[in-house]
Amino acid sequence: MQHDHDIIIVGGGMVGAALAARVGHAGFSVGLVEHGDSPTPPPPSGDYDLRISSLNARSLAFVKASGTTLPEERCCPFRHIDVSNQDGTGHSLFSAHDSGMDDFGIFIENRTLQYALWQRLEQLPSVTCYTQCAPLSTITSSTGRLLELDNGKTLSARLIVGADGAQSTLRELAGINVSSHDYHQRAMIINVETELPQQDVSWQVFTPTGPIAMLPLPGHRASLVWYDTDSTTQAREQLDDEALKAAIEMAFPKRLGNLIRIVARASFPIKRQHAHRYIGKRLALIGDAAHVVHPLAGQGLNIGLHDADTLAEIIIQGRDPGDYLNLLRFECQRRAANQTMIAATDSFHHLFTGAKPLRQLGDLSLQIAERFPFAKRMMMQQANGLNPFKMW
Repeated sequence: MQHDHDIIIVGGGMVGAALAARVGHAGFSVGLVEHGDSPTPPPPSGDYDLRISSLNARSLAFVKASGTTLPEERCCPFRHIDVSNQDGTGHSLFSAHDSGMDDFGIFIENRTLQYALWQRLEQLPSVTCYTQCAPLSTITSSTGRLLELDNGKTLSARLIVGADGAQSTLRELAGINVSSHDYHQRAMIINVETELPQQDVSWQVFTPTGPIAMLPLPGHRASLVWYDTDSTTQAREQLDDEALKAAIEMAFPKRLGNLIRIVARASFPIKRQHAHRYIGKRLALIGDAAHVVHPLAGQGLNIGLHDADTLAEIIIQGRDPGDYLNLLRFECQRRAANQTMIAATDSFHHLFTGAKPLRQLGDLSLQIAERFPFAKRMMMQQANGLNPFKMW
């Protein structure tokens, strides 16, 4: 059977576009289906977008392996991660140098990363982008899968990948159910201009109502993350800029320094979701279509890119992208890794926001991590998608 493409990817966000760029760069014929338009260029300067993500070492290597170039002026490398509790009884500082790395990665605007990836897609003759359309149905054959789109087109490929987010249409069409959990929390994201210049440290302080965190950005800019209950966060969103500025300076550690201004703010609910399976006949799910984790560790995008990286390597090494045994390898590798991350973020959430005995146990875990450098190194290597057992 003659197929339109080797692989069709549904969802042109960061994870879907990254997979398309990687396998397209390797010479596979790729169809990328995106319900919106192709992204417009980010501004060359000015205020940073609210949506900021971290890219760890493995994610950066994966993006660069596709030939994608990231604009350095919109990226902020970080070399230290500082984790503590509110009263200072638990504290641990993680250094990239101590973990055998130059840095832990970068912070980058989602729109900047996505635009860079789409620029790369436009350079790849093996990638065809189908925009302003969405899946209507999908059926399998012995050698491929058909995908009917709402613009009247029907495409076929040896493998269809769902990268269309937490409310994945492709996942629903494939009949794959999810388990979900509501943490009854909201995360407020606040972009600020600071008196202090850019730092190379990202820090997080655990409080009984949820963590507060600072993600450094280039120049005198930072992205603040403030977790709290739904009602408290929604009330905080109603504050004017001066009142919010005063609340931040009172609640956040003094190391943040004084704020010059509030640039932008928004909030979103915190939920967890996990697909019951990642694969079907000539079908695979990656990114938020497969899993949504608590964002306190900042690993949501990274584990999605690790999904794409694992799937890309299996596709490139094999002869048939939709071979079921290869898809089983993908599911086994990624489900184990993602389940570990879900368990870890769940544990941190309950340890530091639970009853006092649990919070004391959380404090003890930070103290132990600080006293055993080898344990710290293993944790950071694992968080960066690297082999934690590789020797110095």
